[in-house]
Amino acid sequence: MENKSGIIKAVIKGNVAEVQEMIDFVLDANLMTPDEILNNHLIPGMEEVGKRFRANTMYVGEVILSSRAMHAGINRIKNYYPDNSLNKKGKVLIGTVAGDLHDIGKKIVVIFLRTAGYEVIDLGIDVSPEDFAVHVEKERPDVLGLSALLTTTTVWMAETIKLLKKEKLLKICKVIVGGDPVKPNFARQIGADGYGRDAPDAVRCVNRLLGYR
Repeated sequence: MENKSGIIKAVIKGNVAEVQEMIDFVLDANLMTPDEILNNHLIPGMEEVGKRFRANTMYVGEVILSSRAMHAGINRIKNYYPDNSLNKKGKVLIGTVAGDLHDIGKKIVVIFLRTAGYEVIDLGIDVSPEDFAVHVEKERPDVLGLSALLTTTTVWMAETIKLLKKEKLLKICKVIVGGDPVKPNFARQIGADGYGRDAPDAVRCVNRLLGYR
């Protein structure tokens, strides 16, 4: 963690108290603006967590702790954004497809997306194409994420996209897919707009689709 700020290190460690104390100090001393804290310390901290998670040097429990520390920091600066612009990057609707009861990977994706500044609505597990369609029409998300862990349930990703196309709902949102059995080639074949091989990659995919870095 050489050359990383104390806030970044505290986020990586998942130390809520340290993050809060350091942010309070730099704000009271006018050493940083809220934007600098967010963009130069909190977000880079979670980006480093994402790199370590991908490299298998951090695990799910540690990521959750880091996320809590990150959001504790955000809570310290959110009053400086009265227009709630901290969460205006976009809305993501996400769920595990029909017949699949796995959601640990999806929950990690949700953590990373929320940390990146997205509003996320998690529909849970075993979501039918019809339920996805209803919620897309109701919530009008910028991106819909479809997750699957079982090879046998990936067919429902294709069926969901077919139904969205039939109902003319694809004009509302982009669709990304992910999960252990899902590969880029499959994503292209079923007409998905993007593919995330893991949580950090899913955030990069959503950022790209919505025009963020």
